[in-house]
Amino acid sequence: MEVKNRTTLFTGLVVELEQLEVRIGEKGWHCFQIVRHPGGVGVLPLHKDGTVTLIRQLRPAVGRQLLEIPAGRLDPGESPAACGARELSEETGLSACRLDSLGVMYSSPGVFDEVIHLFLATHLAQEKPSPEHYEEIETVRLPLEEALRMAAEGEIRDSKTIIALFRASLQNT
Repeated sequence: MEVKNRTTLFTGLVVELEQLEVRIGEKGWHCFQIVRHPGGVGVLPLHKDGTVTLIRQLRPAVGRQLLEIPAGRLDPGESPAACGARELSEETGLSACRLDSLGVMYSSPGVFDEVIHLFLATHLAQEKPSPEHYEEIETVRLPLEEALRMAAEGEIRDSKTIIALFRASLQNT
């Protein structure tokens, strides 16, 4: 990929906005704006009884509460597995003896470079959650099949959650 005229337009607490020109084959040079993000992790906790723990929290970007898997942003130099274990513990109080990869996903590759690493957490133990000071999180435990139905019917709208549920269901069939 040929790139020229890279410019950082904005640097925020979490993201940067970059403008650049990209050569697209015979179509020539075209301007793009890309939101740069450090990446994140999402974890689907699956209990022995076939239930999963999701979280409900306010997402100001969409103006509503969403039902999601526990997730968070990678710290500089942090491995995805370490981030997943940290976020799982902070948001739900759960710890996992096993974190198995469910692969990666791009949240919105038309405008973001964010990569989200997905994990399935099993062999769980319950401890006390310790969410960030600004987070108000409700945990919701339900059968995996019900969560899959909710995703299929549009009740769960978060893409990382839908993908993690789908991939986990394929591993457990």
